[in-house]
Amino acid sequence: MLSFQPKSVTKDLLASLPERSRRVLSDRFGLAGKGERRTLDAIGQEYGITRERVRQIENHSISAVRDSEAYATLTQHLEDLKAAVATLGAVLAEHTIVEHLAKGDADRNHLVFLLTVGHQFDDRREDNDFKARWHIDEQLTEQVEAALSSLYESLEPNKLTPEEEFLELFAKHLKQAGVKNRAPEVLPRWLLISKRIGRNPLGEWGRQDSPHVRIKNTRDFAYLTLKRHGSPMHFIEVAKNIEKLFGRKTHPATTHNELIKDSRFVLVGRGLYALKEWGYEPGVVRDVIAGILKREGPLTREEIIERVKRERYVKDATIAVNLQNDMFAKTAEGKYSLVK
Repeated sequence: MLSFQPKSVTKDLLASLPERSRRVLSDRFGLAGKGERRTLDAIGQEYGITRERVRQIENHSISAVRDSEAYATLTQHLEDLKAAVATLGAVLAEHTIVEHLAKGDADRNHLVFLLTVGHQFDDRREDNDFKARWHIDEQLTEQVEAALSSLYESLEPNKLTPEEEFLELFAKHLKQAGVKNRAPEVLPRWLLISKRIGRNPLGEWGRQDSPHVRIKNTRDFAYLTLKRHGSPMHFIEVAKNIEKLFGRKTHPATTHNELIKDSRFVLVGRGLYALKEWGYEPGVVRDVIAGILKREGPLTREEIIERVKRERYVKDATIAVNLQNDMFAKTAEGKYSLVK
């Protein structure tokens, strides 16, 4: 997408600077060697000066680059970079820009340097709501950030939304903020600006703090696996499908142990698990019977068996045996009720 080599342009921009200024910028932005960026303190210790003095040298050196003949000569390259940023969305998280425009790891730091020295670009530092980002349009930036904030506030804490539907929802919030008719591929890039909205490995969006989005452990992968499957699964199948969907090897016994510990899952048969959000009640068979009778009142044996089998993969005889528990009593009408 770029018509120039970022590394070559930065080399030309730094060439006219004094040795120390050139080294400070190179170290601060990771423009040499392995691309490691050094702190103000580390550079200050090397030169025997304070971190504040290093900062002054850095700021002065950036100003010197902007005032140099090389900068004037290379302005067209910065305009090309501006055009590329505009095409991508005009306001973007820093990592989005480098991922799209850097041809390799060596280019990444050089692109950030060019964004920093280029008068065409403005940055906003990372905060609680948004990642570090660059823009070429102040008004659009305000509108996009307002839309992202209102979108977040509209989301239910643990709800997951397929990407196509989520983008439609985001488009409505953008329209309310005054942004209309943007290319469809731009919206996912804008979503990546937010630190409070995220996408899980299955491409579903929601609040970043939801365990269904911020996947941390086997339980979270198991939840997404069951949700994708849509019906109860044996823990061995859950483990197999975690590897199939996410490329994450998980031992069946480990999966079983994790499912037992998490209230999102309900054991509904011998090794079979379902999601509680599907309407399955936790507990053993007698607990399920108790819950049904509490909700519906006295029921016949056949009615209880039919309702329990909606929630548990068990034999009729198992349900009948549990009805003999002293938690239940048979009424004069031949129905079963809870013992008060």
